[in-house]
Amino acid sequence: MSANGSTGREAAKKKVGYGMARLLDRLPDGAQVALSRKQPVRIDGQTLDPGIQLALSILERRPRPPLHKLPLERVRQEFVRQVAVTNGTPAPVGSVRDLTVDGAEGPLPARLYSPDEPGEPHPLLVFFHGGGFVLGDLDTHDAPCRLLCRHGGTHVLSVDYRLAPEHPFPAAVEDALAALRWGLKSAADLGADPARVAVGGDSAGANLAAVAALLAVREGGPAPVLQALFYPATEMHEETRSRRLFARGFLLDREMTDWFGDRYAPGADTTDWRLSVLRADGELLRRAAPALVVTAGFDPLRDEGEAYAQKLRSLGVPAVLRRYPALIHGFLNATGTSRASRDASVESAGMLRALLATLARDRDPGRDEGSA
Repeated sequence: MSANGSTGREAAKKKVGYGMARLLDRLPDGAQVALSRKQPVRIDGQTLDPGIQLALSILERRPRPPLHKLPLERVRQEFVRQVAVTNGTPAPVGSVRDLTVDGAEGPLPARLYSPDEPGEPHPLLVFFHGGGFVLGDLDTHDAPCRLLCRHGGTHVLSVDYRLAPEHPFPAAVEDALAALRWGLKSAADLGADPARVAVGGDSAGANLAAVAALLAVREGGPAPVLQALFYPATEMHEETRSRRLFARGFLLDREMTDWFGDRYAPGADTTDWRLSVLRADGELLRRAAPALVVTAGFDPLRDEGEAYAQKLRSLGVPAVLRRYPALIHGFLNATGTSRASRDASVESAGMLRALLATLARDRDPGRDEGSA
């Protein structure tokens, strides 16, 4: 009885929190800034989205200790609660089913999202969730995966890799590579186009996606045709300018990133390119898959993500780079409570769709979008 009561209270809190967040998100920009009790936030030639400014100001006023000072399980619970509110209503897709995929040391839980669109077999995106290699699971990223499936026109295979500190580096990397291999060989069985298998993720998951893509290339076997990297972590050894600029006050702060690093790779050599993929050898990077790199203007990880895209370009690898200057880290998980985050996420998924469609046309030069 008490368990049911607790569950009911949590559901009620989530409903109220989501409703309040949506209400505040609908206010005019001026009202949002006024309610934040601050002047508009302008840094590095960018202005923070007013709705996000208000949300951050509300978080600042909440009398609770920083996440990184809580016990690990409490941090994970708080992360789940937070995204349950900010993710909002899941986008409808054709079908969703749970399954298992290969991991480095045994099966891993996974979830397959399939689009509700007619036509030829759709591509497959093997997706790794963010959370600093320590937090997150299939449920925390259910909404982002649904959005990418619906607006990206692709199957999405979300993989629940092993987390630190129980499984420190390189466990997550090894799982990511094993899961990517599984996706590459199983695409047709999943109803996807085996010639258009992409890999992607957000934040820490984008790091794993980029590293796994390069490892697959280095092995000489099947490799993804595209990497979709949302605000990726690519440099753990040196502090970038954006890490200094946005060290505090923009959700992902320096203390939190340090806390993640200490749990994921304690004592590791942070120049290892499997941690800092920006440091991968140029000869290997030249063989990388084309990339879509999406960054946020007020994100500590902004500069390293953009540096990765620029490095790929300098080596002749096609890379589409899109910065959303008014947003903060993690906006894929804020589509239910931030108009700007929702619009950016849908637009990014549209870019993913366009790039995957280009791959289909390149494979069949005679195919034309206007043909019958």
